[in-house]
Amino acid sequence: MSIRLGVLISGSGTNLQAIIDRIADGSLDASIELVVSSRPSAYGLKRAEAAGIQTLTLSKEIYADPVAADVIIAAALTERDVDYVIMAGYMRKVHEPILEAFPNRVVNLHPALLPSFPGAHAIADAYERGVKVTGVTVHFANADYDAGPIIAQRALPVEESWSVEELEEHIHQIEHELYPEVVGLLAAGRVRVRENGTVAVAPASA
Repeated sequence: MSIRLGVLISGSGTNLQAIIDRIADGSLDASIELVVSSRPSAYGLKRAEAAGIQTLTLSKEIYADPVAADVIIAAALTERDVDYVIMAGYMRKVHEPILEAFPNRVVNLHPALLPSFPGAHAIADAYERGVKVTGVTVHFANADYDAGPIIAQRALPVEESWSVEELEEHIHQIEHELYPEVVGLLAAGRVRVRENGTVAVAPASA
């Protein structure tokens, strides 16, 4: 079944573009109903407009009260009958107005293997720690930052010769593959949150 998405961004929107491209080539059965940006200058807004997607931008003045901002966002997403909220490089925490409007339907992407290296500087933190393996996590967002139920993870062995910039580049490559795949699982109805807070992913039907 096709699902309706609302995408939250703050920056360049490369993960947004990856989803747009997969929808365009027919490999992802979804539509993006609204792109919400926390920054008026975010390049991702241009990507959305180029794809003919409606956008909503909130200024930092509105975000002075983050809960009030999320009331506005939740109302806009609900008005467009969105099935899932996809956080794609959204550099703000989501609060109760969004989480309660879309229970277990707010999805986040994190550039590390949670629960390791939560927070806004995960790639640099992992690099500085000298880890031999890191990766990408896709999880449902909840009231605890970077702690919601994990849907999917993909590991990345770290080469000794890489700079932090090279590590970041490889992380982004995985993000651009894994995130649309997870949206595809959601569209296929294969993702379920168990009562214990873990996620079950059903096998593809034959």
